Amino acid sequence: MNDAAVKVLQGRYCNSLTEYSRFVTREVNIGDVPMGGNNPIRIQSMTTTDTMDTISTVEQSIRMIEAGCEYIRITAPSIKEAQNLAEIKKQLRERGYTAPLVADIHFTPNAAEVAARIVEKVRVNPGNYADKKKFDQLDYTDAQYQGELERIFKKFTPLVNICKEYGTAMRIGTNHGSLSDRIMSRYGDTPQGMVESAMEFMRMCESLNYYNLVVSMKSSNPQVMVQAYRLLVETMVAEGMNYPLHLGVTEAGDGEDGRIKSAVGIGTLLEDGLGDTVRVSLTEEPEHEAPVAIELVKRYSLRSQKSKVKSQKNNEDEHTYNSQLTTHNYNPYEYKKRDTYEANAFIGGHMVPRVVVDLSGENLKDPAILNDAGYLYSELLDKYNMAEQSVDFVYLADSLPSFNLPGNLKQLYNYNTWLKLADKTLCHPVFSLKEYIDPAADRSSALNLVKVLAADIDTDDFGSMPFDESLVFILETTREHGMADQRAFFFKLTELELNVPVIVKRSYSFGETGIEIQESGVLEEKKSFPTGGDLEGALTTHNSQLATKLQLYAATDLGALLVDGFGDGVWIDAPELPVKLITSTAFGILQATRSRISKTEYISCPSCGRTLFDLMVTTQMIRSRTSHLKGLKIGIMGCIVNGPGEMADADYGYVGSGTDKITLYRGKEAVKKNINATNALDELIGIIREDGNWIEPV
Repeated sequence: MNDAAVKVLQGRYCNSLTEYSRFVTREVNIGDVPMGGNNPIRIQSMTTTDTMDTISTVEQSIRMIEAGCEYIRITAPSIKEAQNLAEIKKQLRERGYTAPLVADIHFTPNAAEVAARIVEKVRVNPGNYADKKKFDQLDYTDAQYQGELERIFKKFTPLVNICKEYGTAMRIGTNHGSLSDRIMSRYGDTPQGMVESAMEFMRMCESLNYYNLVVSMKSSNPQVMVQAYRLLVETMVAEGMNYPLHLGVTEAGDGEDGRIKSAVGIGTLLEDGLGDTVRVSLTEEPEHEAPVAIELVKRYSLRSQKSKVKSQKNNEDEHTYNSQLTTHNYNPYEYKKRDTYEANAFIGGHMVPRVVVDLSGENLKDPAILNDAGYLYSELLDKYNMAEQSVDFVYLADSLPSFNLPGNLKQLYNYNTWLKLADKTLCHPVFSLKEYIDPAADRSSALNLVKVLAADIDTDDFGSMPFDESLVFILETTREHGMADQRAFFFKLTELELNVPVIVKRSYSFGETGIEIQESGVLEEKKSFPTGGDLEGALTTHNSQLATKLQLYAATDLGALLVDGFGDGVWIDAPELPVKLITSTAFGILQATRSRISKTEYISCPSCGRTLFDLMVTTQMIRSRTSHLKGLKIGIMGCIVNGPGEMADADYGYVGSGTDKITLYRGKEAVKKNINATNALDELIGIIREDGNWIEPV
C-alpha cells in the first residue's frame, strides 16, 4: 500500500460506508440553476454540432433541454467559436430557454477568456490548459516543477479574474487520458496524478479568492474513475475544501455497453452519496443521454430525504465501523480482489466471476431455452455450441428439465429437490441457512450454496455453520440501500477471516409490463406483442425503458462491489424480463469492471463540435467488423484534441485528424497518419492482422 493510500485511510471519502448519506458540498452559482449544497443532482450533456452552425446548435440544445438537461455544454476550441456563443445564447433566450451554457475549453486560454464573459460556466482541463501534453517523458527537479506551476499561474490568473468579475462558474475537469507531461513525470498515469492535477488549479483559484468551482475526475475506465473521485474527496476535505462533483465516465460507448459502463462508474459514487451533477457520455444523440442520467439519479432522491433523519447512535456506530476498516486492508483507492479459496476448482480464488441465471420459470421441455443463456442448441445435430457469453450456473429451483443439458453447465436446485435427484452429476444444492446448519443435512461433497443476508453474519445460526471448501454464499439483500448492506457483509467476512467465495444476488421487480398491457388484457407472454397502432410503439418503448432500468440498476449495485474486488459471481434476478437481457447485462457488468472479458471493448467518444465525421455511423461500422475480437480494446475518437489521451489504455485507435482524415494508433503510437476515411477501417484491420490479433469471424 503506498503512502497516499495509508494517509487517506485515516479519514473517509464519504459520510458513511453502511448507510446512504449525501456528501454535502459548497453551493455554486451557475446562472439561475445552482449546484451543490442541498440542490438536486443536476443533469447535463454536450452538443455535437459545429459551434459555428448557430441554428443547428440552438435546435440541438433545445432538444437536450426538453429531454431533461439543466446545463448545456458547447465546445469552444478557438476564439471564433467562443465569440459565437453569444449568438447561440441570444437565440436560446429569445425562444424562452434559460438553461445555463457551459463553454468547453482545452488548449486555448484566450478562447476561455472570451467565453467566460458570455456563458455561465467554463470548463478547463488542467492537463492541457496552459500546460504541456506531448506524451514526453520528462524529469523535473523540484525547482523546475515549481517554476512550471508559477508559469501556469500567470496564464491562468486572467481567466480567474474574468470569472470573478462576471460571476462565471468554472469546472476544473481532469481527464485520465490527458494528464500533462509534468504530472505524469511525478505521479504517473494514476488516480493520484489526476487528483493532484486538479488540486493545483483549485489551490490557485483559492489563492485568488475565487470559489465558484466544480470538479471532475473522468476516465474511460470506471475503476480508475471511481478511485480518483474518492481520492479527490479525501484530499479536498483534508485541505478544507468541499466543491461540487461533476460525475461522468468518458468515452463510454453506445447502447448497452455505454449505459452499463456509465452506471458502474457514476452509480458507484452515487451509492456513496457523492455527486452533484451527472453527464452520461454516449456515442448517440446528446438528447438520449439525459433520460439515462435521470434514471440513474432518481433512485437517490428518496434516499436523500430519508438520510436526513439519522440518530446520534447511528453516527457513533458508523464512526466505530469505519475505524475498524483500517485494520483490515480495505483500500478504496486501489483495486484488490478479495482472497478466497477455489470451491470445487470452479468458483473463487483466481477464477473469473461466475454468472447465474434463473431458468425455473422457462419451458424446461425445450432445449432452445438455453440459447438465451449462451448455449446455442442445434436441433439438426442435437448438440450445443457455447457462445462467448455462456452462463456458468442455471438455477432450476424445483423444476426438472426433460432434456439433457450441456456437459459443462452446472445446475442449481433447491435443497429438498436436489436430495431426490437420482443423478447428481453437475447438480448442486441451494440451502437456506437453517437447512444448511441442520445436523441431519445431506450436503454435497462438491459444492454447497447457502443463501444469506448480511445481517445473518451476526447470528448464532451463522456461527454454528460447518465451514469447508465446498461452501459458497449466495448473498441477498432486502435493504433499499442494498449495495452498502452487501458491502458490509464483505467487510465482516474479512474481519472474521472467512475466505468463502460469494455470489452476489440482486433482485429487481418493475411491476406490470405497462398500463396499456393491463387495460388491453394481452401479453401473457413477454415476447408476444400485439401488432399495429400506438400500442405496439408504446410496448416497444416501455420494454426498452425496463431494459435500461435493469442495466443501470444492476450495473450500479453489482458494479460498485466488483470495482472493489468483492464478489466471485453475479446473479441478477428479474422475472419480468427476458433471460437474454439478463445474461447480456451480467456479462456487460463484468466487462465494464474488467472482471471478466467476453467481448470486444469500444472506447468511443460521444462526439462534439470538433468531430469531423459521423461518429455514430463509424462506430457501428467498426463494431460490425470487429465485434468478434474478444478482449481487444478499440478506441474510436472524433478528434485529435482528446483522442490519443482518452483512449490511452486501448490496444488500437481510430482518431479523426481532419475532414475525412483518420490517424490510426497502436496503443499510444500513431502508426498511420491522415489516411482517407474511406480506407481507414481496412487499414485498421490490416494493423490488427500484422500484430497477429486478427481472427476470422465465424
